[in-house]
Amino acid sequence: MTDIALNYREILKGGVAVHITRAQVTPTRPKALHSQDFHELFWVQNGHIRHHLPDGVASLSEGALVFMRAGDAHALQGRGSDALVVSLTLHPSLIDALGKRHAIIQGKFFWADTPQTLHLDTKALIHLNQATMRLENSPLDRFSVEAFLLPLFSELLTPDVPNDAPDWLLHAMTAANAPKVFREGAAGFVAQAGQSHAHVSRTMKRVTGISPSDFINEKRMAHAARQLIGTSESLQDIATDCGIPNLSHFHKLFRTTYKLTPHAYRRKFQRHVVQPE
Repeated sequence: MTDIALNYREILKGGVAVHITRAQVTPTRPKALHSQDFHELFWVQNGHIRHHLPDGVASLSEGALVFMRAGDAHALQGRGSDALVVSLTLHPSLIDALGKRHAIIQGKFFWADTPQTLHLDTKALIHLNQATMRLENSPLDRFSVEAFLLPLFSELLTPDVPNDAPDWLLHAMTAANAPKVFREGAAGFVAQAGQSHAHVSRTMKRVTGISPSDFINEKRMAHAARQLIGTSESLQDIATDCGIPNLSHFHKLFRTTYKLTPHAYRRKFQRHVVQPE
């Protein structure tokens, strides 16, 4: 049951597209949920909170990032005296327009079927807070909000996996986009997961249907394809940059992935737009 309705017209005044709030969350149990006609992004900056929703209560710890949609109802309750939350009230038309322009975010974030909760590690939380400070010093208009949200969405996008995939696996799959991780092969993936190799392999196979090695090799070959098209680096240098110094093995993996040899792929797709011939 909700007895409080929040309206964005009362919060986003003066033509701004976002309102930023930092607040200590008291441990008082909420008497009711509140509804809202705007989208809200909030995260736990410090401590722990209870997130009350129509279908139950979730415990959130530092680094929890929650996407609430217009029309959702919820309430927050602190656990202890140091619970701190940062909340962004976002104009509904801005979020709706973003979703229409970018198909890749459909079904995720504000466009998921239910409120979505993700978890940020310490480094990602620091980056989010730095971006928030830049947003606070901006005109708070639509351009500024999009400049804040789009890089965040890009960092958070993960491969399509079941909703019950463990957070540590989602973290490792996201981290695997970085060359410093995929160069280390399956060992680098397992290190990011923070679990035993056997447990990571079993869970990865159950959730995605492929092994950590196959997943990492997909990342390596995608990186190689970009390098072949966008640079003049030698094939040996590209293979080494992918973490596969054995050129024969690299050649085999690339051809299996793209049905072309690396040389044929480069000839077919590379275009010299700076100094065209």
